[in-house]
Amino acid sequence: MASTVDYSMPAERGGSARETLVEIRNLSVDYKTGRKTTVSVVKDVNLDLYAGESLALVGESGCGKTTLALAILRLLPKLGVISEGSIRFRHRNGSMIDVLALRKEELRQFRWTESSVVYQGAMNSLNPLMRIRSQFTETIKAHRKDMSAEQIEARATELLELVQLEPARVLPAYPHELSGGMRQRVLLALGLVLDPQLVVLDEPTTALDILTQRSVVEVLRRLQDELHFTMVFVTHDLPLAAELADRVATMYGGRIVELGDVHDTFYNPKHPYTIGLIKAVPPVSGDPLAVASVSGAPPAFGELPSGCAFHPRCPFAQSRCSAEDPPLEVIDLHHEAACFFADEMSLQRKPVVADV
Repeated sequence: MASTVDYSMPAERGGSARETLVEIRNLSVDYKTGRKTTVSVVKDVNLDLYAGESLALVGESGCGKTTLALAILRLLPKLGVISEGSIRFRHRNGSMIDVLALRKEELRQFRWTESSVVYQGAMNSLNPLMRIRSQFTETIKAHRKDMSAEQIEARATELLELVQLEPARVLPAYPHELSGGMRQRVLLALGLVLDPQLVVLDEPTTALDILTQRSVVEVLRRLQDELHFTMVFVTHDLPLAAELADRVATMYGGRIVELGDVHDTFYNPKHPYTIGLIKAVPPVSGDPLAVASVSGAPPAFGELPSGCAFHPRCPFAQSRCSAEDPPLEVIDLHHEAACFFADEMSLQRKPVVADV
């Protein structure tokens, strides 16, 4: 399936006022590689997430986007350490809480009730020995002692219907009895079971066939429109970002190198890496030979070049780029880029990409 994507979705889907839900300041994440050695995977990230918006984190594999997304919920693997920075989250009562200061029980309540995560491997996320009904029941009981069995059944039924599944068919089933697309939608329903304000999705359509991807995308869009949660999703699929995102953050070498609304990102990109990613997507119409991959390969963490990490692969690089690391600076309203020559950047072709 392919079509021309409309990038004109407003950056403030839920209304005109932008209320900050998450404030991330100077966030850095390291991974331990030995007893006394670490590698920096996310470096000095500053980012605000707004209530009701959808933010896509895009970039090649290994750029740090999943690490950043999981750091927001403090769900990093054991070797991952938030070495610097702060994460503040607006509670339902309006107060800002320090996510990094939450104790074990507070953190357990924060996850699911205020935030949730949907991983890409549904079969790895669902307990293969439990029926879907039991997985809903166990999740809700762990956080809501006041809900009766009838209320839990009603909530599970409501959410499964919202993700276009038949509760009578799905609730008594084991995960292996469902298709990949059905399991992914079950995970979406589970992620929303306690009405979180923030949902993080890691490659939500990976490993699904194109028709199932289409169904999951439609479900995600409708769920956010109806339930008004904030969504952060990690993807290397630019058509998915074009369809679902209000804003797009391009990551490279552990940093956000461009941040803008979806229209600016695809029609007026200001970082050469973003331009390279867009040009690497086959056009729906026109000359297929116009497709051009980004030359070279991403650098390994711990072996980043001096100056701008992208300069060895950048067709616009100059001597300054190898000596200085450009900061993320405001280029236009709601548009930032980390490039010394951002004003000179131009896509030079219409960004038509294949629909999912």
